[in-house]
Amino acid sequence: MPDGRCRTAWRPFGGNGHNRGREPFTCDLAHAYLYAQRTADGRIALGGRGVPYRFGSRTDNDGTTRGATVEALRGILVRFFPSLAGLRIEHAWSGVLGVPRDWCATVTLDRSTGLGWAGGYVGSGVATANLAVRTLRDLVQRDSGQGGRTDLTELPWVNHRVRRWEPEPLRRLGVQGMYAVYREADRRERTSSSAASSRLARIADRVAGRD
Repeated sequence: MPDGRCRTAWRPFGGNGHNRGREPFTCDLAHAYLYAQRTADGRIALGGRGVPYRFGSRTDNDGTTRGATVEALRGILVRFFPSLAGLRIEHAWSGVLGVPRDWCATVTLDRSTGLGWAGGYVGSGVATANLAVRTLRDLVQRDSGQGGRTDLTELPWVNHRVRRWEPEPLRRLGVQGMYAVYREADRRERTSSSAASSRLARIADRVAGRD
């Protein structure tokens, strides 16, 4: 299921060589989470769950990021870095994210066809793709008699079967409902003195298959 994320970039610092020790966070503890990192040219790139789910898991063809999405991420930015309130966001872009129903990545080699595939990284593809390719390599070598079982071929994601997503319109209602519950859980946790996760979030995790 495609799950939208939006990224924005702005320039709060000077040129290269002046940013040491000023790195922002790579993620926060929100349930409707986000991440941010410093770019090579001294900007901050912020990503978050901003692009709404499209009926039928359709994807956006024109690449346009809604103004409301950018402003929502700007609000998060200013909450974490109040001094950046007056800065202009220079770029905004968005894409889709493939999410399996159980939030687990899969690496599969079909012995009957010789075709292999990997996916379902849920936003962690940079690191996971490397491991997935090495896992596929070992599976191919084992299948062709050039190698045997390895630590990678025994990983639980090998030939993992993912349950199917619910049909529409239940899928859209479920996704939108989960977003709303996670946002409410975040709101409650921001105003609570407890360090425990909101009960709402724990329920949403179980329904979404993330527990």
